[in-house]
Amino acid sequence: MTQALGNTELKAKTAYSPFSIPSSYSPPAERLVSEAEYWEKYYDYPDKTYEWNNGLLEEKAVSEFSTILMSDWFSELLGYFLKTHPIAKKTFLEMGFKFTSSQKGKVRRPDLGIILNSNPVPVLLADRSYQGIYDICIEAISDSTQKDITRDISDKKREYAAAGVKEYYILDGQARYTKYYRLNTSGIYVPIKPLKGGIIKSKVLPDFQFRIDDLYNHPLPEEMIEDSVYQGFVLPGYTQEKRARKEAEQRAEQAQNEIQKERQRTEQAQHEIQKERQRAEQAQHEVQKERQRAEQAQHEVQKERQRAEQLAEKLRALGINPDEL
Repeated sequence: MTQALGNTELKAKTAYSPFSIPSSYSPPAERLVSEAEYWEKYYDYPDKTYEWNNGLLEEKAVSEFSTILMSDWFSELLGYFLKTHPIAKKTFLEMGFKFTSSQKGKVRRPDLGIILNSNPVPVLLADRSYQGIYDICIEAISDSTQKDITRDISDKKREYAAAGVKEYYILDGQARYTKYYRLNTSGIYVPIKPLKGGIIKSKVLPDFQFRIDDLYNHPLPEEMIEDSVYQGFVLPGYTQEKRARKEAEQRAEQAQNEIQKERQRTEQAQHEIQKERQRAEQAQHEVQKERQRAEQAQHEVQKERQRAEQLAEKLRALGINPDEL
């Protein structure tokens, strides 16, 4: 039977002062301590992180740098998702939780934890430990010793499954122990099968997904906003702003093109008007020339009439009637 302790019981066991332990004192990595002593002296111990395993104090070893980078990237990715899908809270190494497994008490401190808003035990702002069961636990592999490795890949896998943690991810920057588990209906962890393209999708956080290769490549946000895997939750405001800016630029370019086309149509119309004016001037010039030719012809007719009259006068002077000719 696995259950989390109630608020009253746990608060009674968490009255500790982090300043009561001299920083020069360092207990052995593993030693037997009572639960009360753990909460009082070791839960908030300076410079070291301790977990409590049914009376055994266990130091949580550090991860190598590649795993730290992977964990940081994954934490940021979760942050982006929860900002756009505020359905859960994210916790860190500082927030431990207590549960019982096989009648044994445990206090584990996952590197990252997810608590759904729908979880029956909410996390409160004043909490220094979580009093329910996490919905997702993420451990950055501690690989200082084989015992540390076994604790993450075997012991905690068994414990988290028994406690009812719905999904468990193990992150390893060297890709030796990276795993993704989901609790089945029998309360057993089964591997989450990657989708096409090596995509892992969470059921606890609907729409949250990541590409396995990206855990090692650590793509930047400006790269992820162009990636269909992450576009739905990584800086969607930036994506929308970028799309709006692009659309505005396209509209401005379209308007500029319309202005240019209108200018060209205006210039074409002006050119046609100029040609029409030139044709009108040409026609007017032709009319003027025709008028001049008509006037010239009329002038010639007038001269011819005058010559005819002069000739008729000379004939009359000679006694010849021109009308009888």
